[in-house]
Amino acid sequence: MTITPEQATWFAQTFAALADNVERAVLGKRHVVELVLTAMLSEGHVLLEDVPGTGKTSLARAVAQSVQGTTTRIQFTPDLLPGDITGITVYDQKTGEFEFHQGPVFANIVLADEINRASPKTQSALLEVMEEGHVTIDGVTRPVGKPFLVLATQNPVEQAGTYRLPEAQLDRFLLRTSLGYPDHAATVRILDRGAAPIGELAPIITPGALAGMAELAADVYVDALVLDYIARIVDATRSADEVRLGVSIRGALALTRAARATAAAQGRTYATPDDVKRLAVAVLAHRLILHPEAEFDGVTAEAVIGQVLLDVTPPTRRESA
Repeated sequence: MTITPEQATWFAQTFAALADNVERAVLGKRHVVELVLTAMLSEGHVLLEDVPGTGKTSLARAVAQSVQGTTTRIQFTPDLLPGDITGITVYDQKTGEFEFHQGPVFANIVLADEINRASPKTQSALLEVMEEGHVTIDGVTRPVGKPFLVLATQNPVEQAGTYRLPEAQLDRFLLRTSLGYPDHAATVRILDRGAAPIGELAPIITPGALAGMAELAADVYVDALVLDYIARIVDATRSADEVRLGVSIRGALALTRAARATAAAQGRTYATPDDVKRLAVAVLAHRLILHPEAEFDGVTAEAVIGQVLLDVTPPTRRESA
């Protein structure tokens, strides 16, 4: 079933209202705000690579406030244990039964701060919940609810005492982006009046309605030629000279889901090649593993994706839905 024009119009209006609301607390970062909302509506997760003090926590709290959801923050440290994330079962001597104590992962928006500072064992505790939306403890499966978004951060400058995220975990993030420092005009506004307090942000939509938006986004029509375009982009990353490991099929699916959500956010019932091109770097670059020689020469994954987009010809016509 394809999304109707009326539903697409409502989707675009609601998406814009959400982005406007979040941007009141995160000034001058409209593009990043829209990427995070796109990931949420695509039922994916976001990796933020940024230096401290750029507003990552404010972004997570503002998104949660806008969707009337709950938010938690997990500060990843070398001594953090998997149970500190997912929760544990505790024996109650009064009742003689084991009682489950939820971990911070049971929230709508989870900020995993400096995720690469925890051990690989602790990092892997997020794998199941990010992919499946539930955790299994002592043989019992517990859903974390919807919407569910993990905003994980890592500092690209300070790498001492960190554990590099394994490829399997990187591949589970729908996109990677960076807030960065605000521009001059936004900095002056922050210094003059400051951003809006998170608590003053008006809720725009309920979690249930947001889940409905995600279902609408999944119904956006993607033409066979656009799917072929995505497949050719993915194939090109695998054959690029600088790349040791190209984009997986999970990455191709993520790009398709994100393109659907982006199309709906613009009030369209169908995705276009421009939607794919707009999202390709954010969705695909972190999934590439470059040859050491290419990295030594200063080649970046973003540059490889940019070249692939230049080399792969997008479709120029659209088949009927």
